[in-house]
Amino acid sequence: MSYPTDGASTYPVQDIAAAWERERPGTPVESIGIVTPIWRLAKLLGDDRRRVLTRAGVDAATLDLLSVLRRSGDPYTLSTRELSRRSLVTAGAISQRVARAESDGLVTRRPGEGRPRTVLISLTQAGHDLIEITVDQVLGREAELIGGLTGEQQHQLTELLRILLQDVQRRLGDDRISQVGEE
Repeated sequence: MSYPTDGASTYPVQDIAAAWERERPGTPVESIGIVTPIWRLAKLLGDDRRRVLTRAGVDAATLDLLSVLRRSGDPYTLSTRELSRRSLVTAGAISQRVARAESDGLVTRRPGEGRPRTVLISLTQAGHDLIEITVDQVLGREAELIGGLTGEQQHQLTELLRILLQDVQRRLGDDRISQVGEE
């Protein structure tokens, strides 16, 4: 792919690729047109989500915990092991999230039956109410932000990103999903 080299493009990503082609002919620049916008979008979307969550009075980790419980269906209860698996975070991270949410009255914990070390986490009514309001705010805002794409474009992009993510995970041997910038 060749990029214009006049430095006058209206899309800075093209300027970056063109400059590398000019300064280092033969340098592979094809990824710049994909990776740079993904990083930029991740930053913009992450910052916007944090603003929405701040206004809602919840942090991303708590939203994740409450979302996993809410999506599990009635009675909105999962073991800490299952929470860890579905959240794709460590047991230690789940323990910290649960402790914070429990102190805020959003979840309860109780021993599981049959297995001595099993701990069950359940949404409280306050946790259920908070996630019901917050999920609409977050997903509504994100739907608004991607509204510049048609339904067909959104579907195409969803499929392309799924393919790219799965292939990159395979190449890196890493199937975790985490927040941008997290280790």
